[in-house]
Amino acid sequence: MEITLVQGDITRQQVDAVVNAANSSLLGGGGVDGAIHRRGGPEILAACRALRASQYGRGLPTGQAVATTAGDLPARWVIHTVGPVYDAADPGRAALLASCYRESLRVAAELGVRTLALPAVSAGVYGWPMADAARIALSTVRAAAREIPGAPAEARFVLFDAEAFRVFERALERLDEGGDGDEGVAHGSMVD
Repeated sequence: MEITLVQGDITRQQVDAVVNAANSSLLGGGGVDGAIHRRGGPEILAACRALRASQYGRGLPTGQAVATTAGDLPARWVIHTVGPVYDAADPGRAALLASCYRESLRVAAELGVRTLALPAVSAGVYGWPMADAARIALSTVRAAAREIPGAPAEARFVLFDAEAFRVFERALERLDEGGDGDEGVAHGSMVD
């Protein structure tokens, strides 16, 4: 799997699927979630309501992922995942954040996704420190790509601002220095 980093708007990425940092209600919210629902249009909300009416009556559990149509987005699917709210006193929450990425890749593989755009899950209003969020995201995606048959060929982390991009870039460099370098990594800076 090739891991790429870009600075830009995740709702404008031309990929097979976009990962949404959703809230458990699946009914839209702020940040990435709100942007995806606004740009994707009413089809996404209708699909999320159908999920709530069937298997997710109590909402999507933290760390899980589920796919819907992408509506008007330049993608085929949206993979919704619910990140944990950061709590320094609860180290188990890091496993939930890692699960968001692992489960998103699993769903992507089931759909036959080749290109996947991902945000920095939980690093916005959920308060996860960006450097730790980047470390968890990148190491989990790299490991999951090896473990999940049919994982996407590209995982494109789309960072909204220059600071988040720099933090992810540094985390990726540290990960590469750790000897995991059997996978292609491309760095870019693309503003949409």
